[in-house]
Amino acid sequence: MPRKIIYLVNPISGTKGKSSLLELIERKTKARGIDFEIIHTSATGDYEFLKHKIKKERITDIAICGGDGTVSSVAAALIGMPVNIGIIPMGSGNGLALAAKIPTKSSKALDIIFEGSAGFIDGFYINREFSCMLCGIGFDAQVAHEFAKQKKRGLQTYIKVAAINFFKTNPYSFQIDLKNKSLAVDAFFICIANGNQFGNNFTIAPKASLLDGLLDIVIVKKMSKFLLPFSILNQVTGINSMQNINDYAEKKHITYFQTACLTIHNIDNAPIHIDGDPKKTSAKFEIKIVPKALKLIQP
Repeated sequence: MPRKIIYLVNPISGTKGKSSLLELIERKTKARGIDFEIIHTSATGDYEFLKHKIKKERITDIAICGGDGTVSSVAAALIGMPVNIGIIPMGSGNGLALAAKIPTKSSKALDIIFEGSAGFIDGFYINREFSCMLCGIGFDAQVAHEFAKQKKRGLQTYIKVAAINFFKTNPYSFQIDLKNKSLAVDAFFICIANGNQFGNNFTIAPKASLLDGLLDIVIVKKMSKFLLPFSILNQVTGINSMQNINDYAEKKHITYFQTACLTIHNIDNAPIHIDGDPKKTSAKFEIKIVPKALKLIQP
């Protein structure tokens, strides 16, 4: 069956110009002789209309030009659909693209869409919200909420917002229920990661895989703020090894383990983000992996 691509372009994500991207898409796709259409992403995040369009027009590929939040919103509507998903990274962090080794340069990312191979990757649900990449509860979510309010985007703005919130943040209380264990912890934040990326090549879960049927859980516990940057550095560089949760060490500053599902009781009403997008928090989060959730075009 001949290929037909829908390009979904987010007009506000990230920092890159969109007019040059549209010209690049048109020029390179026409040169390949591939049928295509360009559509703006939905401000409401509702992509149910794509299901009918894919079936009616025999769409083979959905290429998402945006960040992790846009990718997850689109992917949530396409679970189980016979379509391949490509990414042209246009966000502030681009965690999923980096984890999948998709180039951040638009022309090279387009080449991957044309020449790459589609392979399954996992996703996960946190309550009823779907995520391709990463969810954070606590400090990093507070940063995401504040970052979303900024007029100027990009890494420098994110670092500035993170630094300001670092001095204001306090630990939150959580109860974490696993299959055979419950933990009561005070933590600055908890990351639930499907891939290894926090974004911008910041590797929060070094052992994470997009296709292992497991989630990587990183709990950054209550500690002196003087020690906090050093503990996180040990995590991102891989010095903090993967742990067996049955051997949970209460005194360890960061707990890092894998599981297919868990429940988090959010006792202090900590904020949450899903793939970088701030979301309304909840008193309880039911989290579970969705194996082979979608087919991603990768190098």
